Amino acid sequence: MPDDAWAALAEAFVDGAYATVKGRVRTYVLHQQLLRHLPTAPAAVLDVGGGAAHQSLPLARLGHEVTVLDPSPAMLARARQRLEAEPESVRRRVRLLEGPGERADVLTGGRLFDAVLCHGVLMYLPDPAPMVAALCRCVAPGGVLSLMALNGRTLAVRPALEQRWSDALAAFDAGSEIGVLGTETRADTVEGLSGLLRDGGLEAEAWYGVWLFTDWLDLPLDATDVEAVAEVELRAASRDPYRQLSRVFHLVGRTAA
Repeated sequence: MPDDAWAALAEAFVDGAYATVKGRVRTYVLHQQLLRHLPTAPAAVLDVGGGAAHQSLPLARLGHEVTVLDPSPAMLARARQRLEAEPESVRRRVRLLEGPGERADVLTGGRLFDAVLCHGVLMYLPDPAPMVAALCRCVAPGGVLSLMALNGRTLAVRPALEQRWSDALAAFDAGSEIGVLGTETRADTVEGLSGLLRDGGLEAEAWYGVWLFTDWLDLPLDATDVEAVAEVELRAASRDPYRQLSRVFHLVGRTAA
């Protein structure tokens, strides 16, 4: 079995990033955006790179049947731990599957899903095309594919706000950066990923911003009205020019029925 490259980061993701104001806002905003495009429950949902099931569990609680596919045994172990705290009615609607997203169609036995999610994964891949192509093959007629990727148009904002002016100048022409977890992350654009969706037989249906204000602020969890912050972020996420300035973007594509 190959080494688990994400084992060392599992704690940083689950107990760190997702437990912050920023992490909670991300989960909420993406969830609300997804509800605009998902069919009513029960729908078949595939969450590729779903990690500890932060995005999947809220959907399972609503009655959707969710398959979480992730290459990391450590991340899936954390998902299993979180599932143990759920009622049996939710646990039975979640399936955990180990493997790379690029083989999603093979690993799921050619099953087609009403919704396929891939959030915060493409940024860690040198080329998004093989992953997006595999995801497109998993979408049922009339189904949706939900991608969340690093926004290549806003890479200069963070170093500028941190007064790293040389880094900010370089970022205008950069295609990647070192992320908050210390790993290199590659950026995409809405137009570029929309083109990959078309190659896979889907059309872009909508796109949103995620993390506009919270990404640039250090908000302490115990002194922040997280619900209020999340509502502000959700409102900004679908409006120009706010969504264009967001740290990451959420793109939803759909197949023909």
